[in-house]
Amino acid sequence: MRWGAGIALAVGGVAFYLWPTPHPPFEQLYADVNPATAESLRRFRRSRPLYTISVGGYRWKYLVAGRSEKTVLLLHGMTGAPDIWWQQIEALERDYRLIAVTYPPVDTLEAMDEGIQAILTRERVREFAVVGSSLGGYLAQYLVQRHPAQVRCAVFANTFPPNEEIARENRMLAALMPLLPEWLVMAFVRKNVEQVVVPAAGNDPLTRAFLTEMTCGRMSKAQFIARYRCIIQKFPVQEVRCPVLIVESANDPLVKPPLREQLKTLYPHAQVHSFPDAGHFPYLNRPEAFTKLLRDFLRDNFRQHLHPSALHP
Repeated sequence: MRWGAGIALAVGGVAFYLWPTPHPPFEQLYADVNPATAESLRRFRRSRPLYTISVGGYRWKYLVAGRSEKTVLLLHGMTGAPDIWWQQIEALERDYRLIAVTYPPVDTLEAMDEGIQAILTRERVREFAVVGSSLGGYLAQYLVQRHPAQVRCAVFANTFPPNEEIARENRMLAALMPLLPEWLVMAFVRKNVEQVVVPAAGNDPLTRAFLTEMTCGRMSKAQFIARYRCIIQKFPVQEVRCPVLIVESANDPLVKPPLREQLKTLYPHAQVHSFPDAGHFPYLNRPEAFTKLLRDFLRDNFRQHLHPSALHP
């Protein structure tokens, strides 16, 4: 009896930990999204292959669109992928070369920088504009500090400066996450998406669908934990000389008002655009307005004619 109970408990524990993350099909996930928008995303994925490069034992994936010498690097947040920018990519690729990356489970900003530099080197890019949202906006700030001669202009969207608040507020959860099964971590993220992120986005079906898809197999627990460790890594900030655009939302539930104010104080010469009610993902649920911001900022601040040294020989 005791042996049987012990075995049953062990099997139950293993089953609990190894229970698979759900993988609903695209049609189910995007059932409530405007059909033309959902088909646009599906068509984009079919026509845009992801390239792979190995850096430091990790496989980095990225996509490239457009043929211009003016390159724009797109950096997504914690629950993103390269195609989260598909609406901006399709709108801008006639005028710019766009490189959108995703992050393997590297857990330092230095390792992220190493991977991005390897991609830029492979694609023969020396100068670029950088657009980042949330974690991507934090990483964009880091790149501006590390490589000021490379960055022509920068967009820091729905993001935060180096701080201690995020780590302090999430200390207990951060300690627990490595111990929890993947399905449970992703279920927690989905609950936060449904109860916090989507309502702030006006209950936008696309925002719900894309972020739910990310937690249903497109992002691993290892990636999520590594990305979190990157957002709590602090780095020194010096004066930034390149043009900067800060994009924020007044109702952003993931970047609290004090952090938004600290960001603007850190970059006093930045242009600032504040959405009144776009939540944390305006490039998903306000794509036209967000893309217009990018188009106007890039047009005004990106050099029309790059020096030959901007490209590798």
